Amino acid sequence: MNAKIVSPYTNTAQGFIRLVAFLVTFILLGAVVVLPLSVTAGFGSGLFMAALLTTFLISTFVSRMFHVLPEWERLVLLRLGKFAGVKGPGFFIIPPFIYSVASIVDTRITTYKVEATATLTQDNVPTKVTAAIEFEVEDPRKAVIDVKDYLSSVIWLSTEALKNTIGGLDLKELLSNREEIAKQLKAQIDTDAAIYGINVRAVRITDVDTPPELVQELAVIARARRAAQAKQIQAEAEVMVANKMAEASKILAQQEGGFHLREIQNLSEMSKEESSMIIVYPYQSSTGKDIAHAAVASAVKK
Repeated sequence: MNAKIVSPYTNTAQGFIRLVAFLVTFILLGAVVVLPLSVTAGFGSGLFMAALLTTFLISTFVSRMFHVLPEWERLVLLRLGKFAGVKGPGFFIIPPFIYSVASIVDTRITTYKVEATATLTQDNVPTKVTAAIEFEVEDPRKAVIDVKDYLSSVIWLSTEALKNTIGGLDLKELLSNREEIAKQLKAQIDTDAAIYGINVRAVRITDVDTPPELVQELAVIARARRAAQAKQIQAEAEVMVANKMAEASKILAQQEGGFHLREIQNLSEMSKEESSMIIVYPYQSSTGKDIAHAAVASAVKK
């Protein structure tokens, strides 16, 4: 889609000004030229009809000299086929015959969707990626004079940049680093599109479509990695606890009665548990051992 010339009467203010200019010119020329001829030559004469037609054409040309553009449009002007400048917005006059309108360009921000279909990633996975390109016409002269269809050129640049980016990445990188990839795409497309007078404001990757069976395989791999990571963390925690216990044992062994104090602390902590029975008897005491067995047997029978 190329920049196009807007119809002269699509703008209400411009149409009104041109209508007034046409009527004023037609009335003045009619009073000066047509009316005197109607008296001398008559209304049906060829000279009168030629003067009336000439007055109409001159009035039309004069009315088309007046232009009114909204804030978001720019008019690229040619003088005898060569670039003469950019006009707008607002009211201005362009003389006929020598000057001509090359195109009227919309400078508002535009967003287009580009797709890279069936593109292989670096790990040979067919992927379809959709991105949104947000850009604006920064230099109307370049957009009209230097390129025939700036919009198609920008879309083509964006599609090629998207395909090249996908081909240089693994699927995992493509799925996990969308923002960083979008920034790289924006910089690449903006550099190339500047030749056409286009400023790329943003690039957003909106969708990454992969085969369903591949998504399931990736999910299985991700679960296995998480399970392995959990086991590794648990093993590291056990090693840390073992090291701390060994360090604590050395400290207790250096203090006289340290282990006995630790035993008493353990007994105190165990007694806090509900439905617990603790029997304490001297180490290697057969009598205490018999009493403990009897108490446990009695508790089991109950």
